[in-house]
Amino acid sequence: MLDIKFVRNNPDIVKENIKKKFQDDKLPLVDEVLQLDQKNRDIKQEVEALRADRNKISKQIGACMAQGKKEEAEELKKKVQENADRVETLSAEEKQVEEKIKKIMMSIPNIIDPSVPIGKDDSENVEIQKYGEPVVPDFEIPYHTEIMENFNGIDLESAGKVAGNGFYYLMGDIARLHSAVITYARDFMIDRGFTYCIPPFMIRSNVVTGVMSFAEMDSMMYKIEGEDLYLIGTSEHSMIGKFIDTMLSEDQLPQTLTSYSPCFRKEKGAHGIEERGVYRIHQFEKQEMIVVCRPEESKTWYDKLWQNTVDLFRSLDIPVRTLECCSGDLADLKVKSCDVEAWSPRQKKYFEVGSCSNLGDAQARRLGIRVKGTDSKYFAHTLNNTVVAPPRMLIAFLENNLQEDGSVRIPEVLQPYMGGMKKIEKK
Repeated sequence: MLDIKFVRNNPDIVKENIKKKFQDDKLPLVDEVLQLDQKNRDIKQEVEALRADRNKISKQIGACMAQGKKEEAEELKKKVQENADRVETLSAEEKQVEEKIKKIMMSIPNIIDPSVPIGKDDSENVEIQKYGEPVVPDFEIPYHTEIMENFNGIDLESAGKVAGNGFYYLMGDIARLHSAVITYARDFMIDRGFTYCIPPFMIRSNVVTGVMSFAEMDSMMYKIEGEDLYLIGTSEHSMIGKFIDTMLSEDQLPQTLTSYSPCFRKEKGAHGIEERGVYRIHQFEKQEMIVVCRPEESKTWYDKLWQNTVDLFRSLDIPVRTLECCSGDLADLKVKSCDVEAWSPRQKKYFEVGSCSNLGDAQARRLGIRVKGTDSKYFAHTLNNTVVAPPRMLIAFLENNLQEDGSVRIPEVLQPYMGGMKKIEKK
């Protein structure tokens, strides 16, 4: 959420930013919120004048009473009551206006970084760099669920009976591999100086609206019926929410946390064949990383965060690339974002396995995450990034480590987490 003062002083910049995000339907919101802002300031000014007048009249009443001018004092008392009634009316109107301003401000997108490429959707995202050499083996690579089935590692049919589409049972060595990747990712981030955390898996509505846009909330979140609680779609939500309404001192920054959680998502809409199996599902587990820092440090942390994911995937011998998200592909709160994509030898292309985002002070402004500096108070900057999100990550792992005999090689760094196993063999 932008600062209303910034919108007031830079309406043309805000409108141009909306155009860059191809959200022209939001352009009228800028003028509307400025009109409401002016109305709000006029109300405040009138209330202040009425209160000052009340104080002045109160002194006059005292003087009249001292002089025995009771009738004159009674008339002044009526004037005080009229002022009080008017202040009450204005205060109620002020509350309504401020609620309208907040609702509109939460719909106006954040100002994107100048380095963000301009484009309408993810088809116009820009490749930044590739890491590792993509390989297509001489033998055919089956669909990922077929690979898992060869190890008796997945049961979609039973999951469908129990919970419906978008759920799964992972079994045996595949389930163990899933847990091994999560545990390895946890230790990988701890070794990089992040504090490990297991957060709440449900959050209240004020946290939901603090960390994401209304559109994202509607398309992603599951609400708990009869409760002011939502299942998290990613642990970033509750991790950033941890700092709601806090005043941090500069020596407490940066806050660098890595968290494990299950994640729950609606995943609305139809998806192609490549997004079946365990690619796009309603329930999965993830290792996440978040940073709360000073504004001047957020660009540096942004580069560190996506590099962590690249380094983790390369340690597992999986080729990846980074992709700069264009303006139209950025969620409204984001200043800048990039995707990490893993190589799929079967599809002969890359696919998304993680996303890194710098949100500037947008989430901090919504949630009230402040920093007490030497000379002033200001809003912190927040960032988040996926460390690893199996079972989608398992698709890349299985395809890139599949051997011609049908076994799956276990990279050396992961072997201690698999009880020393060097490969998974077909059952």
